[in-house]
Amino acid sequence: MDLHIAASLVPLLGWAVHGSILTHRLASARRDPLTGLHTRAGWTARAEHLIRRHPTAVVLLVDLDHFKTLNDTHGHAAGDAALIATADRLRTWCGRNGTAGRLGGDEFVAVVQDLAAADLDALTTALHRPLHFGGKSVPLSASVGTCALAELPIPALTDALAAADAAMYAAKGRSRRGSRTSR
Repeated sequence: MDLHIAASLVPLLGWAVHGSILTHRLASARRDPLTGLHTRAGWTARAEHLIRRHPTAVVLLVDLDHFKTLNDTHGHAAGDAALIATADRLRTWCGRNGTAGRLGGDEFVAVVQDLAAADLDALTTALHRPLHFGGKSVPLSASVGTCALAELPIPALTDALAAADAAMYAAKGRSRRGSRTSR
């Protein structure tokens, strides 16, 4: 090979490797390292795309109940296991009909094409299944708030998140009195 051609290929190869590394870092930044779910930025981009294509989309906010107590009682490894289990259960429930994300801490988010096609009771049941950790059965519970985009005057993701957040906190209050979900 001609020395001039080889010399001109080296920088191109370097830029290709650099571009690949940056692409990998960007993709990693859009995924939560613990759960593998999308982070807020990655989830928002996917959610915006889904709600543009599906006017019957529903946004869900999920918050683990008594997460600090779980961490304090069973340790941070159990807390991490609870977050991973919650993420897996939410991801499985969304399937091909939606996308899930982790906003941070013990707060998760999802958007599905149509809640009629997704069984909210099945999600609630899954989120309330105990976690088997360290030879023990650790109780888990979560509060879920939902907002159907079709119920909003202008179907915007930010408004749906705010409404789902309000519904989730209402459910959290009811869960202390026996009810588990809000619609």
